[in-house]
Formats: sequence, C-alpha cells, structure tokens
Amino acid sequence: MTKTIASVVGGMTVSGAPGGTLEDRNPARLDDVLAHVELGDAGTFAAACAAARAAQPAWADVPAPVRGRAIAHIGRTVEANAERLARLVTREIGKPYAEALGEVREIVDTCDFFLGEGRRLYGQTVSSEMPDKQLFTFRTPVGVVAAITAGNFPVAVPAWYLVPALLCGNAVVWKPADYSPACGQALFELFVRGGGLPEGVLNLVLADGPSTYDGLALALDAGNVDKVGFTGSSAVGAKIGELTGRHLQSACLELGGKNPMVVTPSADLDLAAEGALFSGFGTAGQRCTSLGTVIVHESVHDDFLARFDKLTREAGVGDPESGVVFGPMLDEKFAAQFEAYLGWLQPHHTLYGSSATGRISSRNPREGFVGDPDAGVYFHPVIADGVREDDLVFRNETFGPLVGVTTYRDLDDAIRLANLPGYGLSSSIYTTDPQEAFRFRRGVSAGMVSINNSTSGAEAHLPFGGNGKSGNGSRQSGMWVLDQFTRWQAVNWDYSGRLQKAQMDVTELTPDESFRLPD
Repeated sequence: MTKTIASVVGGMTVSGAPGGTLEDRNPARLDDVLAHVELGDAGTFAAACAAARAAQPAWADVPAPVRGRAIAHIGRTVEANAERLARLVTREIGKPYAEALGEVREIVDTCDFFLGEGRRLYGQTVSSEMPDKQLFTFRTPVGVVAAITAGNFPVAVPAWYLVPALLCGNAVVWKPADYSPACGQALFELFVRGGGLPEGVLNLVLADGPSTYDGLALALDAGNVDKVGFTGSSAVGAKIGELTGRHLQSACLELGGKNPMVVTPSADLDLAAEGALFSGFGTAGQRCTSLGTVIVHESVHDDFLARFDKLTREAGVGDPESGVVFGPMLDEKFAAQFEAYLGWLQPHHTLYGSSATGRISSRNPREGFVGDPDAGVYFHPVIADGVREDDLVFRNETFGPLVGVTTYRDLDDAIRLANLPGYGLSSSIYTTDPQEAFRFRRGVSAGMVSINNSTSGAEAHLPFGGNGKSGNGSRQSGMWVLDQFTRWQAVNWDYSGRLQKAQMDVTELTPDESFRLPD
C-alpha cells in the first residue's frame, strides 16, 4: 500500500491536510506513487516554530559533548540505513544510485566531523587592560533555526543545516522540498530516533512554497525564529533575505549558480572533458554547482569540444538504477522550466552532445537510452557552442542538462567572462601552470575554486557557499558553519572590588621618546 506522510510538530503528526494533498511520484516512472502527502499550511509552520521555541532551552542545557554524542548516534544510524535511504533518494528524485549512495555518505561524514565539535565549541580567555579583571567569550545557540531546503540533494544538504544547528543547542524546524517529502520524512525519523532527540527539538513541516513563506512571516512576527537557512533559487533567496532583514536577521542563503570552467592551453583536455561531463550532466545538470559555461582558450577549443561531445554522446542516460550518468529531471514540474531554457538557444549556437534536443521519448529517441523513455521525465543533454556574453543562456542559471561553450584569448578575459553573470558559487580551471591557477583564484568571484577538478563536489569539512547571486557570503560545512548557528557572548568579570572604567582607568607606561643612541 502507498503510505501517507504528514508534518510532525512537537512530536505529534499533523492530521487533516490543512494545506491540501499531493501525490509523490517517481520521476523515472511516473506511474510509481511513493506516498500520499498531507501538506501543512502557514499555521502549521508557525506552530512548529512555537514548539521549537518551547523545546529549545532544555536542549541547550544538555552539555555540548552529550549533544555531540547524539550526532554520533545519528551518523551510525544513517550508516546502518545507507542503502535503504539511497534507494529512496533514487526512487523519489531519480538520482543515479551511485550518486545517491554518495549523498548518504556525506551525511555520515558530516556527523563524524561534528561529533568532535561537541567538545570544541571553544570560547576564549582574553587579557584585560585592567588588573583583577578577566574577560571571556562564549558561543551560545541562536535559539530556533528554520531550515528550508531544495530537493536536488534531499538528504545531504539538509544535514548541513540540521547537524550543526542541533549540535550547537538550537531547536530546528525543517521544511524539505515539496517534491522530496518521502526523503524528508525518512531523514527526520533517522535523526529523531537515531539521536534520541526530545520532542520539539526537531520538527518536520511538509508544505508548499507560499505557505512556507507566509508561515515564516508569522513565526518571525511572533519572535519564534532566530535564524533562517535557505537552499534554493536566487529569486526566492532574495525574498527570504528581504523578509529576515525586516527583523534584523541575516539568513544563511545557499542559492543558484552559473558556474564557469576555464580550460587553458596547457590543460589535460581528456581530464577537462571528463570533469565537464560530470559537473555539467551529473544529476541531469540540476545541482547548484552544475557547470554552466566552459570558457576554453581558442587554441584548444576544437580539440576540447570534440572530446566533450564524444563523452556526452556516449554517456548513459535513463533508468537511474542502471548505472547511468544521469536520469530524469527531479520532478515533472521542472520539465516546462527546462523547455523554456531550451528556448533561449539561438541560430548562432551550434549544438553538440546528442542528435536531438528536448524531452526524450519514443518519438524523440536517444541512442543507447536505458529503460522506457516514455515512462519518466528525461531530457537530451545539450552542449551549446558559440554562446555570447549577452545571451540569456550565458547570463542565467539553466537548471538541467545544458552546458554552454565560449572561447577566450587571455586569462584576464577568461576571468572577466567567469564573473560576468554575477553568480559566485563554484568555479574550475584546468591548467598545469601554477601562475594561471593562482591568478584565476585571485580574480574569480566564486566562493569555491577547483583546480583540475570539476565545479561539483564538496567535502564535509570545507566551507560551502557563494557570493553575489549565489548567496550572501554565509558558509556551510566545516567549522565555519558554527558562526551561522551560534552567537558570541562577551563576559567581563571584575573582582577588584571597585569600579574600573574601560579606556579610562588604564595604567599607562611613560616612554622616553627623546632617547637617541650616542654617536
């Protein structure tokens, strides 16, 4: 039987579907219904934030090393369920199983890292300018964190929020994407049961976008949200940032990307083509770090393009359980969006990578397709050569299997082109010249730079995040994310028995500034 899933607030399942219902379908086989979903509404989100507010003080009183042990237990529980969770990811969003298993592995890696941070939430002892006085700093939890995540990484990216937020002593309200609710419900259960979390410390809200926004506004007005984390489109991120700004809060925003890859004359072209294939078409080009435009030196353009075209034409596409390079779009709703992006292609673009464009079907087939092309939401991979800097396809994120190619003459021009769209998430350069590598690193606006590696691929102990239209400079992962979920508290303890006034009651040494060495 198809299961029914719903929001969980304060440990209680929300019944009645106040926000309506939807059917959660497998994008690789649209007749496969994973779950019937009872959606919450704005009131559900606001109630979850109130429940989190009530639960947070007791959770913050749990010693940080003990919270770290809870994170360790979550990691081990996820690890024990890795194959089941990965299969669910594949079934719900169509991500190839090998990628899905890697995504689950990232949850375990994140838990392994933050286990130790439970014993390293360090403050400092600071020297005072006055006697008989001590200065200290402490990390304190922000309070209630509202995390709103996309579904292209339905379990790994949420863990980037949930793990450090919980470790730091916050209570969390998590709203997963409305097209990955089954993964959301499964991860919620793994965290609550695996970590032994008290009721209300982690809450799950299944809702659509407008209800979530309205609910967040209600919760902010009520003073029940202290930090918002959002992963999604730049357009929605701007609205979230505006909303939180009214409440003097700065959201943690991880947004879209138009990620450049520069291929220099000295590059290993086979390696560069392999990197372009993985970052351009892995997850059907639906990563925030997916390759947007290859900026290749004019002297190696033809050689690189021939290699990239060959690999793309040979790449397996189809059933995500069959070892393919990429499977379907994440959800049926992304098909119309991607069709619109394909409409940006112009006569001056030369297309490579496939013998056709658009949706793959028995009427519009792809050679070597794995499975039934009419069963799901599959699209041909497209390489568009000859993109110009004023093209829509060059300037904007194209969420799907579409990669542009353009040329450059010198590295300064390549860097200019890399920065021109105004995003700043990930970037890549293929070169064997250290000077080129460091000039590119210094000049590119991206928060992440890869040298002789693709634009996709993050490790759990490095900062992840972007600038410009890709984010507001906040960072996830590693020790850097602790600054998102804690606030610094300064303490001064004066045990002198008298009032000592800073900058006023300070002893000064008297220098002899007229002293000179004898001739």
